[in-house]
Amino acid sequence: MEIRVLRYFVEIAREENMTRAAEILHISQPTLSKQMKELETELGKKLFKRGSVGISLTDEGMLLRKRAEDILDMVDKTTNEFKTLDDITGGEVRIGCAESYQIRYIAKVIKQFKEKYTLFKYHILSGNTEQVTERLDKGLFDFAIIVEPPDLSKYNYIEIPETDIWGVLMRKDNPLSKKNVIRPEDLYDIPIICSEQSMLTDIPRWCGENIDMLNICGSVNLFYNGSVFVKEGVCCMLTFDKLADTSSESQLCFRPLEPVLETKMYIIWKKYQIFTPITKLLLEQIKNEIH
Repeated sequence: MEIRVLRYFVEIAREENMTRAAEILHISQPTLSKQMKELETELGKKLFKRGSVGISLTDEGMLLRKRAEDILDMVDKTTNEFKTLDDITGGEVRIGCAESYQIRYIAKVIKQFKEKYTLFKYHILSGNTEQVTERLDKGLFDFAIIVEPPDLSKYNYIEIPETDIWGVLMRKDNPLSKKNVIRPEDLYDIPIICSEQSMLTDIPRWCGENIDMLNICGSVNLFYNGSVFVKEGVCCMLTFDKLADTSSESQLCFRPLEPVLETKMYIIWKKYQIFTPITKLLLEQIKNEIH
């Protein structure tokens, strides 16, 4: 299985059209079709479902797409690392992040760092702890920023000094907005959403056994998508403070939980990890600035 062929496959999967993919890849459509037939033969599985409008992936094709994208990310990352081994004026760093206002610590460091290393590039991908640590373990991220204590057998870490405060995001016309704080019993009859990770690790610290009394109507893994549901009046959301626009022009407001619920954040990286020069310099600056 060649890297070149995997790039062809991923482009077809994205375009859902063999002809458009061939144009983007600057090869002929018959050549591209032949390469895909050979790939299907090599794997012994059908990868595409061909319809009158376009093509889609089979279950086997969707599995290969996920694997291929990870492989290509790793190939590109490795290629860039070798290109910059002797060049500390630039380079690339990939960081997996939980959604939090505390990311501002990293933003400030990167702003200062980029003033010195002008060719430096950074890539930020949001996700929950499971998602970002999986990609960190695969070598697809250089660092991860997570909202639960790290596994000390696998990772080194820096603790971000401040904490995130939990509360309820709601519309301003919601009756709960008249309260200064939100207690568990206030939410028994209110449809609420939250991330699945937080429902397992954070919310039980707040309401204990009463978690079964909460009216959990769904889950969400990205704050922005959840905030749209809140704005449309579908539900309220348990989330961190300072993620939403709650200004006078906004339809939304935030009320903290009572008792107070806080979550700490950690910057982590794999033990014994070998960094590129630019990544090593960035880590040193993060340590200096945050400590």
